[in-house]
Amino acid sequence: MAETGMAGTRIRQRRLVAGLKQAELAEAAGISASYLNLIEHNRRRIGGRTLLQIAAALNVEPATLTEGVQSQLLAALQEAAGDGESGGNFAEAAPELDRVEEFVGRFPGWAGRLADLGQQRDALERTVKALSERLAHDPELSATLHDVISTVTSIRSTASILAETRELEPEWQMRFHRNINEDGARLAEGAEALMRYLEAAPEAGAEVTSPQDEMHAFMERHGFTFPQLEGWGAEARIEAVVSEIEHRAARALARAALTQILEDARALPRDEMDVLLAAHGPAPDAIARATGRSLAQVFRRMATLPEDMVGPVGLIVVDGAGALILRKTVMGFATPRSGAGCGMWPLYEVLSQPARPVQAVLAQGDLRVRALAVAEETVPAGFDNPPLMRAYMLILPERRGPDRATARPVGVTCRICPIEGCLARREGSVLKDRF
Repeated sequence: MAETGMAGTRIRQRRLVAGLKQAELAEAAGISASYLNLIEHNRRRIGGRTLLQIAAALNVEPATLTEGVQSQLLAALQEAAGDGESGGNFAEAAPELDRVEEFVGRFPGWAGRLADLGQQRDALERTVKALSERLAHDPELSATLHDVISTVTSIRSTASILAETRELEPEWQMRFHRNINEDGARLAEGAEALMRYLEAAPEAGAEVTSPQDEMHAFMERHGFTFPQLEGWGAEARIEAVVSEIEHRAARALARAALTQILEDARALPRDEMDVLLAAHGPAPDAIARATGRSLAQVFRRMATLPEDMVGPVGLIVVDGAGALILRKTVMGFATPRSGAGCGMWPLYEVLSQPARPVQAVLAQGDLRVRALAVAEETVPAGFDNPPLMRAYMLILPERRGPDRATARPVGVTCRICPIEGCLARREGSVLKDRF
């Protein structure tokens, strides 16, 4: 998302919350009140020593003033604005997308509430879609409904004959009455079976989510860290860990993920990783050279270690088709819940060059992160199949400070990305009027 230079607005909001006057904050920061007034109205840029002094006076981190809110909140609001249909009771004008950061900075509570409502609406739409697909493709439900409808049609047809035929022989009349009685009993049984099925159906009365969503929710609840899988005998504990997941498909995905975590933990034990991180820091290439393990395995292992041990580490995994398999996001780096991500991420770059790792500083709005990507072959090529690839992108803090000259501008996904002239754009953005 485009930078809008709202640091001044954030400083003003923080000052008001702290109950400070402009003159008091200016004196604490060592600048004039008139200069602070220009900064607060976004007429002067701020950086370096002045930023540090103002942040210290307000008792906040400098990044809070320069980076603002998390990218996920801004992305959620932009997506909600893009998804909304015109013609409502109140939306007489299009949302002012160019002022969304100002809105978030001035009214964080309202912004969060609107983002939550947008996500709830998306969840309801997914529920309706899932239920519609279930009605169309569930064989048991389809057969039960077909039986009920056929029985109702038969009863209606028989009743119509009895009502419209004035002179009907007693033998036929008795036969039609018997048919109605039998069909009525069959209808009652079918309706009862349908009710039992719906009441016992998975996720009855709950939000319908995909197995991927349920698996990610499980991983996030555990912080992607599973100390119970460290050490020997951990295989027997996997089933106990995944037993909290309700549905079989999501449980299978989580089981596969935990099995991979277990294998990585055995290859790179926690005590060994502690020593390596102390010696090299969060440098996966150095750790890979020291241990002889692949970069992909080091990426996975780092992403499942506690944050107090390795620092903030994110990981995004896609298959050869570019579909998201795993997403662990940190530091506000926004990713789509489903579908494809930004084509400018190094994640997709390495799919075409699996033997060559890539690193880049990414700029997603005001946020700067260091992304390291590598691809590995999961299934070797055969005469009957192509090689199957999987790409990994590790997300680390960019500790060298923001450098706009070298940072690569990226988005979340094309649909809500305002970057103009992007070579990777595959569809128009709801934030712009043109492709």
